Amino acid sequence: MKIKAYLKPHCGWSRGVRAVMRKFNLEFKDIDILNDRANYEEMVRKSGQPLSPCVEIDGVMLADISGEEVENYLLANNLVTPNDVQADEPTNVGCREGENAKMATKTIRFF
Repeated sequence: MKIKAYLKPHCGWSRGVRAVMRKFNLEFKDIDILNDRANYEEMVRKSGQPLSPCVEIDGVMLADISGEEVENYLLANNLVTPNDVQADEPTNVGCREGENAKMATKTIRFF
């Protein structure tokens, strides 16, 4: 299975996606959309919208999705086997208080 996850470094939704990947021990490419404009533009082009996280699994783009929704997709399509492992982060929670403001004030230069 080939998985590309378009994520922010510090975001509840992104942490939830990573937690699901760890829960099922899945290899995936963690693509930073906050600090690399080209990655963000690729995500928008592929998903057709600007919100994250977006996760591409074997060519299928799941746009603006939580970790919980990623897990449901994986299970519904028999891409993983159900297990009793608990995710090590909440899988359906937004950014913690102040995270968006912290990210918004970070100066990012694209040359």
